[in-house]
Amino acid sequence: MNSQDLIKFWLKSSDRDYESMIKNYEVNQYTWALFIGHLVLEKLLKGIYAKVNKDNPYPPKIHNLNIIAEKCGLKLSEKQTKILFTCNSFNISARYEDYKNEFYKKCTKEYTKEQINNIKEMREWLKKQLI
Repeated sequence: MNSQDLIKFWLKSSDRDYESMIKNYEVNQYTWALFIGHLVLEKLLKGIYAKVNKDNPYPPKIHNLNIIAEKCGLKLSEKQTKILFTCNSFNISARYEDYKNEFYKKCTKEYTKEQINNIKEMREWLKKQLI
């Protein structure tokens, strides 16, 4: 795949995950909603990576959103950096058993709604970077 194909792939995949995140939230699956929210942002960042690295558009096989953003050369605000940092914990906490119990306790409806709003905000900004 070339750079344009990869950008379309990551964008489409992120959009599908976004819908899944919303549906999980609506049925009170808060931990999974946030786990998928991490994927939404990760895939958009990987699309941006493909855009800015046309010679080698395949992103690194990592999941740390801040590192991917850095490799994309994005200039993030302090708030955006914090959002990505927080979202990184959703990937780990929802995945590994020893973190899950604490994560379940943390993921109230209110907390999850706040984080989904942050994900939506980042999603819109990242999508603008793909244009």
